[in-house]
Amino acid sequence: MKKYSFVVSCIVFALSITGCTTNTLTHRSELSLVSDQEVITTSASQYKQFLSTNKVISPNSSSKDAAVVTKVSKRIIAAVQKYYADLGRTDELSDYSWEINTVVSNEANAWCMPGGKIVVYTGILPITQNEAALAVVIGHEVTHALAKHGKERMSQALLQQLGGQALSMAIANKPKETQALYGSAYGLGSQYGIMLPFSRQNEYEADKYGLVFTALAGYDPHEAINFWHRMEQMAGGQKPPEFASTHPSDANRIAQLQSVMDETVAKYYKPQH
Repeated sequence: MKKYSFVVSCIVFALSITGCTTNTLTHRSELSLVSDQEVITTSASQYKQFLSTNKVISPNSSSKDAAVVTKVSKRIIAAVQKYYADLGRTDELSDYSWEINTVVSNEANAWCMPGGKIVVYTGILPITQNEAALAVVIGHEVTHALAKHGKERMSQALLQQLGGQALSMAIANKPKETQALYGSAYGLGSQYGIMLPFSRQNEYEADKYGLVFTALAGYDPHEAINFWHRMEQMAGGQKPPEFASTHPSDANRIAQLQSVMDETVAKYYKPQH
């Protein structure tokens, strides 16, 4: 009962400071203990640090991997800019300074930090196999940034671990803990321990709007289904059941994608040749 009262008190305290914000992309109210400017400034610093400690393929190299990542990312970025322009909300991208990097790693991974800092690991390219599937992955990760999912889960972690302190207070009082918390919220390397998981809701939102950006970029969104089937086959049944994981199972993810596929294709897909 005491623990419950403490959590409630923290929530009341947090909401009294910042309240919740409504995200333009998802139209959902999100807990916000972290300002956008704080997140973007810290992201730029952490991104630079990440690149300095990993094997990044030079954009001036003849690498086909880096070339395809750059090409697809630029088309997704253009799709995002069009989407926000159509909403009359281009101002929300004013702090985005897009960067694209390809990292040599066997890990099948990709991510996008707040402010548009994109990284794709070479280990995911044998699974994507083509530009459309890569667009699905990058669109998904860019959506996480635009939907401010990392900011949301960092706010939740601040609430739980640091007593609901705003980020500026937490940095001043517990700088080491806050740095680790930020790193785990955005998945910046194993030195931060276990990455804070996106919720199933976050994942479904990233899938849904990632599909929209894929279509707007002129890539066939149907390739998302093929990609997740390949992911499912690669896992070989080793993933935990959905009830034991914050991520949706591949089967449920595919079902959700299929449920919005026709509408997405009809509204946004115009093939580019």
